[in-house]
Amino acid sequence: MPDPSGGSVSGANDLERPGPMRDLAGRSAIVTGGASGIGLATVRLLGARGVRVLVVDLDEDGARRAAEEVGGWSIRADVSRSSEWAKVVTVAKELLGGLDLAHLNAGVTTGEAELAMVSDEAYRRIMGVNVDGVVFGIRALVPVMSAGGGGAIVVTASLAGLVAFGGDPIYTLTKHALIGLVRSLPPQLSPMGISVNALCPGLVNTPLLDGPSRELLEGSGFPLIAPEEVAAAVVACMAGGQTGQAVVVQAGIEPTAYRFSRAPGPRTDGGSPGLPPGPLLAHDQVPPTP
Repeated sequence: MPDPSGGSVSGANDLERPGPMRDLAGRSAIVTGGASGIGLATVRLLGARGVRVLVVDLDEDGARRAAEEVGGWSIRADVSRSSEWAKVVTVAKELLGGLDLAHLNAGVTTGEAELAMVSDEAYRRIMGVNVDGVVFGIRALVPVMSAGGGGAIVVTASLAGLVAFGGDPIYTLTKHALIGLVRSLPPQLSPMGISVNALCPGLVNTPLLDGPSRELLEGSGFPLIAPEEVAAAVVACMAGGQTGQAVVVQAGIEPTAYRFSRAPGPRTDGGSPGLPPGPLLAHDQVPPTP
């Protein structure tokens, strides 16, 4: 994946990266939200690559149909509940013998632009699925992947995690949270041989767009991204050796690792730039070695 040029830093540019897993055939994977949209496209592509897939979704029938397409397995689970992840991991061990790959894709929107109109229930639901579902998922999967010698985790974030999308500010909040998590994890996961990356697709042709938004987009001629394009980027992240990246996926262009600007730091009394000591230093703010 190309990196745009410029005086900026990517997610984990100075870290030792996990080794690439270029041949995915025979490996095992889970896909959350795998019954439809981006998740279903990922299930199909992984199956075509010879990967053994466990489909995770609240839609039990949809998950079963997706799994049957690729000769895989399915489980109904609520990713927003930490107790459900213990069940997912147990089933994955029993059916797959372990886990090499994970696409943490389940997500919802509030459908509400006005913050004052977001109910407590809607807020808790979106935070549970979009944020807790990824945090609980990574926490549960890392020990399994580490025991197996490493793995690759890909999180579905959104372009809304990189821009100020006011059409659903709580959705935007959750996607910014995911990118922050993904960018901060490589120092602890890379030594275990585990990569973690976030995908940031723009507007994708999935059921999440149904309703007035779809009508508006279709009337404007704005190009939507096919779920299969996002799935291809998911698999590329799994097979590559990069980690800590936020990969932008847009219609008509190649997936691109977003370049984050280095935040300005303080100056010492002598005028030289200062960096916080030890564990207080953000790994992506260290100046690159000449």
